[in-house]
Amino acid sequence: MNKKKKGSVKLKKKLLDKYRLVILNEDTFEERLAFKLTRLNVFVFFSIGIMILMVFTYFTIAYTSLREYIPGYSSTSLKKRATELNFKTDSLQRVIAINEQYYNSIKNVLKGDISAEDLRKDSIIQAVKLEASEVDLKPIPEDSLLREKVDKEDKYNLFESATSTKSFVLFPPVSGTVSDPYDLKEKHYAIDLVVAKDSPVKAVADGTVIFAEWTATTGNVIIVEHSYGLISVYKHNGTLIKSQGDLVKAGEVIATAGNSGELSTGPHLHFELWNDGYPINPSNFIDFD
Repeated sequence: MNKKKKGSVKLKKKLLDKYRLVILNEDTFEERLAFKLTRLNVFVFFSIGIMILMVFTYFTIAYTSLREYIPGYSSTSLKKRATELNFKTDSLQRVIAINEQYYNSIKNVLKGDISAEDLRKDSIIQAVKLEASEVDLKPIPEDSLLREKVDKEDKYNLFESATSTKSFVLFPPVSGTVSDPYDLKEKHYAIDLVVAKDSPVKAVADGTVIFAEWTATTGNVIIVEHSYGLISVYKHNGTLIKSQGDLVKAGEVIATAGNSGELSTGPHLHFELWNDGYPINPSNFIDFD
């Protein structure tokens, strides 16, 4: 008990022993500053200093841009950029998926590669089943005037506006005789029209040319994308007047009829209509007489 008491007294004495810290001029030994210190004061001062340094460091890291230079902390601008890139990546993935589906549809249009089973999956089959005799093709007076203008004029740009959001009218691409009608069972998803060589081939509606190239089997092919998911296809052309990316008006000449391609047996137009990736019977929507 006495030893413990003596030890605590001795420690207290060491902590409270006063010391004098003197700062002297090295040349003259003149006293400049003097401090009276104890071990306890020095310990307290150092503890407070360390705490202040820790608080200062915390606020510097948490609330200033200096934290970006500390390993393990990422830049705010980098985080923002990473988030933006993440959104762009998601958007690009969706666009790529849509484009792949779109290109597959174009491939099906060019190859005519589609099964009856796939057709049953889409409501457009109802339009295919329609017979021309069941469709009221009697034109209204306005349509008669427009059709007469299309038949009589061979200018490149017949109309300023052939379609509207209220009535979507399709016009015959050529004036000719139907030699091979649309036949779903035979997988002939088109109307073949016999025409004179170099006859003008016209767009059936306003749209954008999405394909204008030569293929070995179908010759010079041009494909036009219209509103409402509709695509018109013109094959075996002699020459192509429009190029990919061109905007065309209804009745505007886009090609001349010919006999190009291995599958062609004479001057004619192989004309197809596709809706949302599925073929439809052009005779149900266009009067070829």
